[in-house]
Amino acid sequence: MSNRFSAGLYFKVDTLSHRSVTGRRLGGRHKPVSDSVSSRLDCRAVRSSLSLIRRHFFLVGALVILGLMVAAGAWKLSLGKKQGPGGGGAVMAQGAPGKGGPRAGGPRAGGGGMPVALVAVQQKVFTDTIDVIGLAKGRQSVTLTAAATQLVDKVRFSDGQYVPKGAVLVELKATEQNAALVQAQAKLVQAQRDYDRWKQLAAQGFASKSALDQREATYLAAKADVDAARAREGDRTIRAPFAGVVGLTDIAPGALINPGAPIVTLDDVSAIRVDFEVPDRYLATIREGQPITASIDAYPDETIAGRIQKLDTRIDEKTRAITARAEFPNLNGRLKPGMMLRIGIARGQRQVVAAPEAAVSVQGASNFVYVLTKQGEATIAEQRPVLTGARQDGMVEIRDGLKAGEPIVADGLNK
Repeated sequence: MSNRFSAGLYFKVDTLSHRSVTGRRLGGRHKPVSDSVSSRLDCRAVRSSLSLIRRHFFLVGALVILGLMVAAGAWKLSLGKKQGPGGGGAVMAQGAPGKGGPRAGGPRAGGGGMPVALVAVQQKVFTDTIDVIGLAKGRQSVTLTAAATQLVDKVRFSDGQYVPKGAVLVELKATEQNAALVQAQAKLVQAQRDYDRWKQLAAQGFASKSALDQREATYLAAKADVDAARAREGDRTIRAPFAGVVGLTDIAPGALINPGAPIVTLDDVSAIRVDFEVPDRYLATIREGQPITASIDAYPDETIAGRIQKLDTRIDEKTRAITARAEFPNLNGRLKPGMMLRIGIARGQRQVVAAPEAAVSVQGASNFVYVLTKQGEATIAEQRPVLTGARQDGMVEIRDGLKAGEPIVADGLNK
């Protein structure tokens, strides 16, 4: 090369500080050139690439660790479902299942003993019913009121007393009405005398027909006045319209009664009448005279038998239900008007596979039972999912998952 470029081109790269110094010797002096700028840009690109690689490496590592954790959790969950609750998939049991559930003891799969009761799945007759709610009423029920404003004179009954039909319950003050009745009766006597006298005169020919008719009209008007006075007097006496039991009252002599104000209730509780609604889709399965049953929360262990007395002539357009009226005997008087009754209308019977309610384990939306199976010389209780149906008398209908005769654990497991 010429003497002018004798020093040549040189580069110095500091990898720790990422600095580049470029120069060339020219006449004993250093001058920057375009290659130094390019070198700096290349170093910056390398730095950016290394930083991006480090970030992506940490992100990929975190995703890989998270995936491993999810996979491990799913594996443990599937293993727990296979093993069943309590950390084991089966329970060792001994003894043969039988009716009444004999106790059988055996070690758990993971150790420890657990006595259980066994029972065989059986065929049972289930009765399909229509379950509705009804409100109890007396055979006849009424709230007695007064027809006029007046003071109470006498109260002739006690709270809860049985009264016959026509019995006087309350007497209101009737001084004015009594006087009006006496006056009307006096006028009637006088009108009757005049009428009889003119009747004799007309028979003898001394009185005209028109005069006799006038006296007869006066007599009949006086008789009607007496009837009206008696009716007004009767409004001051309140009687029982039918035989029954009176309720509680706060009415006492001297109280002022207004028309329409309640005085006391009267109920015929020799039988209880219940009105209830049945959806119209069951109309073909109900009829008048059909036997039904009722249960009451107050007496949970008792079932009352009755019959459907009448069906309404119309179906409610809003509820799409027909009203039925039933009657239940009430010989002991324990049924009270106003009680809520749970009515059961039988639709028919069917044979089903059933298991005791205590043998069915519920986990979320699923139902399980523990079925006894043989594994070598050991007898274990294996969890099996079942599809349940209706429940009656402590038994559950098993629609799928079990067969009649299979031994299951009735109770004793921590399900």
